[in-house]
Amino acid sequence: MVLSARRARPAIIAPVWIPEDSEIRSLHERVAPTREAFESVWTHCEIVCRIAEQLLDRLDLDVNAGLVRAGCLLHDIGVYRLYGRDGVLDHANYIRHGLLGHELLRAEGFPEYLCRFCSCHTGVGVTHADILDQGLPLPPGDYVARTGEESLVMYADKFHSKKSPPVFVSAAAYAASVGRFGPDKVERFSTMVATYGEPDLLALSAATGHAVVR
Repeated sequence: MVLSARRARPAIIAPVWIPEDSEIRSLHERVAPTREAFESVWTHCEIVCRIAEQLLDRLDLDVNAGLVRAGCLLHDIGVYRLYGRDGVLDHANYIRHGLLGHELLRAEGFPEYLCRFCSCHTGVGVTHADILDQGLPLPPGDYVARTGEESLVMYADKFHSKKSPPVFVSAAAYAASVGRFGPDKVERFSTMVATYGEPDLLALSAATGHAVVR
């Protein structure tokens, strides 16, 4: 059972506390404004999890696989807070979904190491300079991955989009898209591709019916 905002999680030192998939799904269902929103966000989170696990099966990474799974299933939960009463998503403020997710999980009593999967997965990292230079509606700060688990969740997220209809995004397509934010973002993503490799999107496309944007 998901704890309410009035009950704090116990302090976890080692090993880290990792919620069950069923608990995470229950939280999604409880905070989603509509069934349609739940299906969109939860399906995306599950697919990002499959992408991350595919990469983990291939690589010898010093990460906590259970924590990566939880991070994938939680990372986009803040999107629900951007739906209006009319059921329409506030695309103009979408950059805030990570911070909103962090705040949501914190209010639910989740530990900081889980909250950070929300606030630190956007793009290839949002820096203090990005916020000031682009006038982003975020409190000044560095929202960047710091751990291997955070980096892998961030990377896996780049290969699937919740757009309607949802699609998989190739590394080349994402690099072209992120280039509008500067060559440093392309370089950062290229470094991640060299580190993790590219997932088998064709297999995932066949399993889900979501097309691959190349």
